[in-house]
Amino acid sequence: MKFTAVGDVLPQKRMTHSYDGFEKVKEFICQGDGRFFNLETTLNREGECFASQFSGGTYVRTDPEVFYDMLRFGFNMTSANNNHTFDFSYEGLAKTLGTLNESGITHSGIGNNLHQASAPAYLETDKGRVGLVSVNTYFDAPMMAGMQSRRVPGRPGINGIRVTQKMILPPDAFAFAQTIAKKTGINAESDLDRASGYTLPLPDGICELGSLRCILGEDYGTVYEMHPSDVNRLKESIKEAARSCDYVMVSIHTHQIYGTATEENPPFMEELAHLAVDEGANAVIVHGPHCLRGIEVYRDSPVFYSLGDFVLELYDVPLAPEDFYMKYGLTSDAGIMNLLETRSKGFTRGLMEDPSMLESVIPYWEADGKKLTSLKLMPIRISRGEGKHLEGLPQPAADTEFMNRLADMSKTYGVTIKMEDGIAVCSW
Repeated sequence: MKFTAVGDVLPQKRMTHSYDGFEKVKEFICQGDGRFFNLETTLNREGECFASQFSGGTYVRTDPEVFYDMLRFGFNMTSANNNHTFDFSYEGLAKTLGTLNESGITHSGIGNNLHQASAPAYLETDKGRVGLVSVNTYFDAPMMAGMQSRRVPGRPGINGIRVTQKMILPPDAFAFAQTIAKKTGINAESDLDRASGYTLPLPDGICELGSLRCILGEDYGTVYEMHPSDVNRLKESIKEAARSCDYVMVSIHTHQIYGTATEENPPFMEELAHLAVDEGANAVIVHGPHCLRGIEVYRDSPVFYSLGDFVLELYDVPLAPEDFYMKYGLTSDAGIMNLLETRSKGFTRGLMEDPSMLESVIPYWEADGKKLTSLKLMPIRISRGEGKHLEGLPQPAADTEFMNRLADMSKTYGVTIKMEDGIAVCSW
C-alpha cells in the first residue's frame, strides 16, 4: 500500500485552486491510497457558537466550504483532535463533527463520548483497509471526552492522553522547596484534604508547590508522565484496529518540548510512538509543534515526530471573542487586525514570522504488507509575502536548504536523507 500525510492545516479563507504549485502538491499527495492531514480548526459559521473561556492559542473557526477546499488536495483521512477542538465550546465541537460526518472523510479522535473519540476509524481502499487512531497529549482538561455510565451519558470531547510535567530537584533544592511550601502555606488546602482523607497521600520523594509537583533526584531536570489509563486505552484501540485492518496509522497531537528548543522531542513522545508500534501501529504521524522534527523508522514503521505546517493562515482569522481582545488590553472596537498586530508586536513575532514554521515536508511511503519499503519527502514552504490570496498556502520549496536540518535531526534515529531532483529520499 501507499501513503501520504501532511501536518497542521489551519485554514481561514476560501482557497484558489489555480495558484502556482497547487497541482504539483496535489499530485504528490494523491500518490497515496491513504492520505492524511490534521485539521487544526473548528468548522462552524459566524455567530453559530459561543467561544470557550480558553483556546488553543488563537480562537479559530472555519466555514465548512473552506474545509471542502482543503479536500481538493486529495485527502481522505483526518483528525480534528488537537488543542483547538474546543475553541468554540461544545457546540463548535458538534458542528465540526457534523461536517466531518457529512463529508464522508475517515476521521477519528473526537466524539460524543470517550468510546467514540477513542475508537478506530476505517478507510476502505482498493489495496486494503486502513485503520486510524487519534490521540492528543496537549489540551485543557475540559476537552477530555467522558465515559458513559449506566445512568449518565458520556461527555463529548477528545481522546486525550493526560501528561503531567514534574520538576526534578537535587536534595538541597528539594528541601528548600519543602521549606517554601511550609512557610508560604501554599499547600494548606491540599494538606487539609489529605488529612481528611479526600486526597491520597503524596508518595515518598514527592513534594508540591501549589499545582507544581517536585521529585527528589540527583540533579535538576524535567520529566513528563503519561496517565496509565489513557495509555491503556490507546493500546486497546490500536489492538482493535490491528485485528481488523491491513495497515494502522496513529495520529498524535502534541506541543510539549524538551529543554528550550521547539524542535526537540520530549522523551515521552518517543516512548509513546514506540508503544504505538509495539501494539500494532504501522505508522505514527505527530503534529502540533508547527515545525519539523526528526523522522525515525522503528520496527519497519515510519515515525514522523512532526511534519510542520501545511496550511497556516493565522493572519486571516476574521473574528475573536471579547476575552481574546481583553487579554491584550483591547476591546473588539479595535478590530481583528489591530489585535493580531498587538499580539505579534507589530507583526514581528509568532508563527507567521518564524521561517522555520513555514518549512515542511510531505512524506510518501510504500509498505509491503506492514513493512516500510520506501520513503520519500516533498519539501514545501508556506507562502508568505507573495500576495494575501496566497499567504499561508503550500508550495513546492525552491530553496531546500532547510532539509539539511531535518537530515541532522533524523540522523539521530538512524535515518539518512539525501536530495535527488528536488525530492528527499530516505534510507535506514
